[in-house]
Amino acid sequence: MAFDIEMIKSVYANMASRVDKAREIVGKPLTLSEKILYSHLWEGKPSKAFERGKDYVDFAPDRIACQDATAQMALLQFMQAGKPKVAVPTTVHCDHLIQAKSGATADLKVANTTSAEVFDFLESVSNKYGIGFWKPGAGIIHQVVLENYAFPGGMMIGTDSHTVNAGGLGMVAIGVGGADAVDVMAGMAWELKFPKLIGVKLTGNISGWTSAKDVILKVAGILTVKGGTGAIIEYFGEGAKNLSCTGKGTICNMGAEVGATTSTFGYDDSMERYLRATDRNDVADAANAVKEYLTADTEVYANPEQYFDEIIEINLDELKPHLNGPFTPDLATPVGELGKKARENDWPLQVDWGLIGSCTNSSYEDLSRAASIAKQAVDKKIKPKSDFGINPGSEQIRYTAERDGLLETFENLGATVFTNACGPCIGQWDRSDLKGDEKNTIVHSFNRNFSKRADGNPNTHAFVGSPEMVAAIAISGRLDFDPMNDTLINEDGEEVKLDEPMGIELPPQGFAVEDAGYLEPDEDGSGVEVKVSPTSERLQLLEPFVPITPEQLQGVKLLIKAFGKCTTDHISMAGPWLRFRGHLDNIANNTLIGAVNAFNKKTNFVKNQLTGEYGGVPDTQRAYKAAGIKSIVVGDHNYGEGSSREHAAMQPRHLGVAAVLVKSFARIHETNLKKQGMLGLTFANESDYDLIQEDDTFNFVDVADFAPGKPLTIEVVHADGSKDTIMANHTYNESQIGWFKEGSALNVIKRENAA
Repeated sequence: MAFDIEMIKSVYANMASRVDKAREIVGKPLTLSEKILYSHLWEGKPSKAFERGKDYVDFAPDRIACQDATAQMALLQFMQAGKPKVAVPTTVHCDHLIQAKSGATADLKVANTTSAEVFDFLESVSNKYGIGFWKPGAGIIHQVVLENYAFPGGMMIGTDSHTVNAGGLGMVAIGVGGADAVDVMAGMAWELKFPKLIGVKLTGNISGWTSAKDVILKVAGILTVKGGTGAIIEYFGEGAKNLSCTGKGTICNMGAEVGATTSTFGYDDSMERYLRATDRNDVADAANAVKEYLTADTEVYANPEQYFDEIIEINLDELKPHLNGPFTPDLATPVGELGKKARENDWPLQVDWGLIGSCTNSSYEDLSRAASIAKQAVDKKIKPKSDFGINPGSEQIRYTAERDGLLETFENLGATVFTNACGPCIGQWDRSDLKGDEKNTIVHSFNRNFSKRADGNPNTHAFVGSPEMVAAIAISGRLDFDPMNDTLINEDGEEVKLDEPMGIELPPQGFAVEDAGYLEPDEDGSGVEVKVSPTSERLQLLEPFVPITPEQLQGVKLLIKAFGKCTTDHISMAGPWLRFRGHLDNIANNTLIGAVNAFNKKTNFVKNQLTGEYGGVPDTQRAYKAAGIKSIVVGDHNYGEGSSREHAAMQPRHLGVAAVLVKSFARIHETNLKKQGMLGLTFANESDYDLIQEDDTFNFVDVADFAPGKPLTIEVVHADGSKDTIMANHTYNESQIGWFKEGSALNVIKRENAA
């Protein structure tokens, strides 16, 4: 039986009337995305049509999911909201703070010791406020959500950018910062700019070495890392119906890599099969009763160009397996062409590791397809040339895969089975086979491959592929290996060829598990005590941010002008820094240390305008803060791409950064800056980026008149006394300007709750 079945039935009970009303108001057939959006309006029944990409809309999500690294800050904020219990179903999943090193048992034991303080905090605060708690080792948040909580037609937000994975079960599931989640936990509306819509029509059938992963690898190559910004990607067509539910989840998961608000599929037979296989017959039955509302209207998919802002068409019969990378997930290359490209770019051809798992590809079907390749290697006496690491998606998957012999197959190949957790995908990997920063290549089935992402080495060339392709490439040990055409030499000196992978959509004997790792919260948590030691290095109770005044926005110093890609990994690194995610002052010591300084092309080396000396970014900013001086960060396109981590906004805010001025923002990061009471601005003329000099001081001339739709005028004073006046655009509405004037969105919530 499903969690929160009464909530799901309530959503379905309201859906028909709300969608019918929306169709009447909009005056045309609706996409699936529009049906879900209009049926989740904060006001209830729709009363107006919204303009895509322009109107800010208040929504009422059905549930919230948080992973342990982001849940700390989100729940520390919620504790300030003055509420006895969360207003909507919420869960916390402990999957980020477990380092992959020796294997599942040993690594989990170490994590439970080293992060005991954080896990205990999360368990107790969850118990106090009515939040479901998934223990360390229970699984990766997005796979656990797909197995237990996702439902067709629902709306969910989560404090992780890959919350979008639940689109594989027909949800509109969106990654947000913790402050957004706190709004909804506190019973308030959640605001989002009404998204544009990108339709992806899939025809044909995937077969052979091509997988669902290759669909999104191809889409990433088409849209690039920012091509989906501000849009929902809706997949449809006969090809979509031919994909498994977990395959759909994989595609939606990596939609985060093109900047999409989320991705989704219409309800179909594969989703029903998955719901029933995961013991949710009640959800399947309820969904079947309203199934025409859980996909787009017939006219939409028949004439998609009339209903979507952009259309992409992919013939799955012709789609080739891809490996994307290195250093960016949108550099798409068909496998057979990768060798030539690698030689031209001097990418290392030797592959040191093949890593299978992550929230993107850790389902039973994923493991079965990769295991079919691993078994061939054993049977055909092929000795793997690379090391193997496996991260199952959940304890249910691990237990079932062990029962069915899949894990034994990997172990026979010499693979290390890590904990059911994120591990190397987020930099939680104690990789012992390299010294220093030597140039090397790895292949993985993850979603991101930014520089330093997996192992902290800027020279690790990481390539993203399907689990079965990762297995084949790792067995060969060569980046230029094409399993569709190339052969390998086995231990007997024979030339052998790998056969096509064989996958099992759902376990024939059904899923099984002894202890899934879930803890139900107390019905009344009022007596539960949440302890945070004042001397803790891992946790720190929050103090409210103080509003930034117009006076403080005169004489603002340049902290750093970031050059090129500046993701949330550059602004607030993960890996070893994850241990400080609950302690704002300590984690602030990694602020922007990965960003490249445009003036010297170095990282963590900026000029202190007070002394004229160069030093680390956080140290320089702390000097400005001590002197009572606010600062500004200047950046390039798609600033804040990547994770939803609000630390990338809270850390600069804590240290005294008042504004971020860039060519363009990634959606979640722009919202996070607004939530924390900062100015998130874009150049009206992108070429003005080139005017910014190392010793510049900024005066925000008319910030006292900050208003929706009105650009801000900024006077840039150079070291020689000369000045440039630039215009900065923004997307703040009245309520968001209220956040800025109050110091943060949380301050507004506290004031309203106290009233």
